[in-house]
Amino acid sequence: MSGSMITYYQFKRVVDATVAGLALLLLLPFMLPIMLWIKLDGGPIFYGHTRVGKGHKLFKCWKLRSMVCDSDQLLATYLQQNPQAAAMWTHHRKLSHDPRVTGVGKWLRKTSLDELPQLWNVIRGDMAIVGPRPVTSTELTEYYHFYADCYTSVRPGITGLWQVSGRSKTSYDQRVMLDVKYAHAHNFKMDLAILWKTPRAVLMRSGAY
Repeated sequence: MSGSMITYYQFKRVVDATVAGLALLLLLPFMLPIMLWIKLDGGPIFYGHTRVGKGHKLFKCWKLRSMVCDSDQLLATYLQQNPQAAAMWTHHRKLSHDPRVTGVGKWLRKTSLDELPQLWNVIRGDMAIVGPRPVTSTELTEYYHFYADCYTSVRPGITGLWQVSGRSKTSYDQRVMLDVKYAHAHNFKMDLAILWKTPRAVLMRSGAY
């Protein structure tokens, strides 16, 4: 690895941790009423799901809970009873009308506020602010195949090429290619371009279900 790339990774890690720490501190007063809203809706406030990080290291990716507590069982039943939804799930790993999402969860997902706890993942070093989307071990095995090592060469990010390239409007194969493209070619210029496009993608709810 060249000296310039070492500098890039080191600098990116310092910037990520600093920005995430400041953002979490500033956003905490705003997050408190949202957390109370989720709690009043029933169930835990946070949801941690095991994802694959850099070097194939597993970690808990944290979100504000946007689904019902028995979401896995509900999803299996729903897909079994709805072939069209099952086909959409296979193609996108997303549903346009997800029965698991709570009332507050719909709002959280449309605004991407459910992902705010991932700032803690960035501080811990599990994630970066910009990177591929964090995936599960099953997704990595089923969809990434020989690209798995490429994907795990970088930290997954809160935002990335997928988020600013149509999100749920893209197929899962396209998502894989976007992740691989970032892992191969990421640099300061690409990171800044993605960060520049992210607010508009969130505000316009580009491709969000």
